[in-house]
Amino acid sequence: MNIKIIGVGKLKEKYFKAGIAEYAKRLGRFCKFEIIEVPDEKAPESLSQAEMDDVMEKEGQRILGKIKDREYVYALAIKGKERSSEEFAAEIQRLTTYGHSDITFVIGGSLGLSKEVMKRSDDQMSFGRFTLPHQLMRLVLSEQIYRAFMINEGSPYHK
Repeated sequence: MNIKIIGVGKLKEKYFKAGIAEYAKRLGRFCKFEIIEVPDEKAPESLSQAEMDDVMEKEGQRILGKIKDREYVYALAIKGKERSSEEFAAEIQRLTTYGHSDITFVIGGSLGLSKEVMKRSDDQMSFGRFTLPHQLMRLVLSEQIYRAFMINEGSPYHK
């Protein structure tokens, strides 16, 4: 099984890197886990809608360039479906049972994900209506992926 997180922007904070590295190490017994960073598009503070669309389009093309045809893609989006940890674990189990051994999660930049990335996604996932920094979201997502494997294994980690 291969699990990949594609994130816009560079992770700079050591504490986020350390947390993600810990979950990546733990996930090593269940899957090949990788995080791919794509450059964010530099943009001024105030943008018109057309300029925002242009930024998302450019970031979206970089994201799509990292996704293969066979990958099952979750786009993280505020308007996506919220799940409990148990529901997420069951979804991962179902996907692997039915032949989806390559699962990719996409975390957009500060403006979100392009329409093209959303169209390419097989499902959209939300962690609630909070706005979280994409660096923190990578850590939270990494932990939830690990938790899903532990739930499916019947481990007491989840309790």
